Amino acid sequence: MRPVYFVLAWCFFGLGAVGTVVPGLPTTPFMLLALWAFAKSSQRFHDWLYTHRIFGPPLQQWRDHRIIPRKAKLLSVATMVASFAFLALFTGLALWLKTVIALVMVYGAWYILTKPSSLPGENIDY
Repeated sequence: MRPVYFVLAWCFFGLGAVGTVVPGLPTTPFMLLALWAFAKSSQRFHDWLYTHRIFGPPLQQWRDHRIIPRKAKLLSVATMVASFAFLALFTGLALWLKTVIALVMVYGAWYILTKPSSLPGENIDY
């Protein structure tokens, strides 16, 4: 299974890297998945990603303190709202399906918004 996890890790890493330049495509969740897959396949690449100068700090903050930066929270919730507005206004989905999607998005937003934005006692937002 190690080769499968290794390929998955690079796929997740690629998606996360694309997310750094494509608005609305998240970076950190894909990097977290890449970190997990590297942990199952290659300690060397796991350590490389975890200590990477750009991608490492958010991964370390999440792993150590469950921190989600304020900017990431704002972008996530704004993307959910815009996505649902588009879905509600411009698609022909059944009302029950729109309701299920809305509930899942509300739960996701609640989860994101209840996580800290910085370390206790710090006003630094990474």
